[in-house]
Amino acid sequence: MSASAIPASSGEALRCARFPLEAARALGDEEAVEEEALALAEERRARTPQERALHEARLKAKAKRRSRRASSRDSLSEGGEPRADPASPRGRPHDRRSRAGKGRGLPKKGGAGGKGVWGAPGVVYGEQEPDAQDPNYDEAAQGDTVYATVVPELDEAELEKTVQPTVLEYFEHGDSLEVVELLQGLNLGGHRAAVPSLAMVLSLEGKASHRELTSRLLSDLVGKVLSPEDIATAFDGMLHDLPDLILDTPEAPQMLGQFIARAVADHALPLDFLERYKGRVDCEHARAALDRAAVLLRIKRDVNRLDNVWGVGGGQRPVRHLIKEMNLLLREYLLSGEVSEAEHCLRQLEVPHFHHELVYEAVVMVLESSGEAAVTMMMKLLKVLWETGLVTLDQMNRGFQRVYDELGDISLDVPLAHSILERLVDLCFEEGVITKQLRDTCPARGRKRFVSEGDGGQIKQ
Repeated sequence: MSASAIPASSGEALRCARFPLEAARALGDEEAVEEEALALAEERRARTPQERALHEARLKAKAKRRSRRASSRDSLSEGGEPRADPASPRGRPHDRRSRAGKGRGLPKKGGAGGKGVWGAPGVVYGEQEPDAQDPNYDEAAQGDTVYATVVPELDEAELEKTVQPTVLEYFEHGDSLEVVELLQGLNLGGHRAAVPSLAMVLSLEGKASHRELTSRLLSDLVGKVLSPEDIATAFDGMLHDLPDLILDTPEAPQMLGQFIARAVADHALPLDFLERYKGRVDCEHARAALDRAAVLLRIKRDVNRLDNVWGVGGGQRPVRHLIKEMNLLLREYLLSGEVSEAEHCLRQLEVPHFHHELVYEAVVMVLESSGEAAVTMMMKLLKVLWETGLVTLDQMNRGFQRVYDELGDISLDVPLAHSILERLVDLCFEEGVITKQLRDTCPARGRKRFVSEGDGGQIKQ
């Protein structure tokens, strides 16, 4: 298309606007020719003046738009400006160079940017150290992997909630190795000294056997879970808290002194533990505890362990020792007549499963004694033990049944054993100590009566 086809003046443009069909043919736009033909056909129809004016306005606007498009397609126009250079950034709409006309006209990021681009051509990347923070970091591909279990440190409340049931359960089964394994799985952190303190406080409120088990536990924990300094820190806190412990346990100073002596003897405490407090104790209760420990260590200076500082636990005592203790208990009762003291001594033995031995020894002691006083006193003791529930029905029946089974051998030393036993059994049944079935099973000696001399010495049946 030549430059002469484009209207050069405003008058020509107005003529094209009035005769759009001719303008379209001059521009060589076939589609526009068809549109203008259709438009003229519609114009021939009957229209109102308003519709004609609106239609002419639309045609003028369309002709102006077409003239602008046609002028942009030509390279030059008469008296116009040259079109954009294809080599410039504005000449290529999809070029990644800056279109603001700034910079040196180089590609962005040196040609290495954009989606799906691996980098600038010819760039060779070297080895890079793996970054552990990278989401694609493969831990298994880095060689040998070491996994460590992180256990959170327990605070004071969690420590008490965890350790207290363990210690109470230990008082039942007595297996210190199980407690050591449980404590090794905990992160005690800076609260290690709270473990022996908690165990000792619980044992002060318990029995002598519990305190014996606690001393053994402290000895077993040293070197595995705790150090001697941790034990020393625990005893420091116990000495400081003695005024509060006395409110619940009046004998706390003496018991704590025994704990200290036993721990020093078991090498759970440093040997100079008592020396640290010389002349530095103001509390009278703490001074009493340290004096008690010093006395025990001085008495047992030739003994490596104070094994009997708490006595021997009930279930751990030998049977001969228990029999000896029960015999001594019954003899003291026959001399003093104090039922409460005998009951207290029996409770201290902590052998409820062996109370049948006390019943057996009491009945045998009555059979071997002379006089009615022993029968009355033993019946009174058995009645009190039965009413308080200290001796159960099973233990009472087992004790009497053992006497029944050995009555033949007892009669060899005590000829009147049958008659004395019958009288004691009747008294116990009247007081409700034994059952009717147990009374009926009591063996009785049959008496052989001879007939008169005239019968030839025959025995009556």
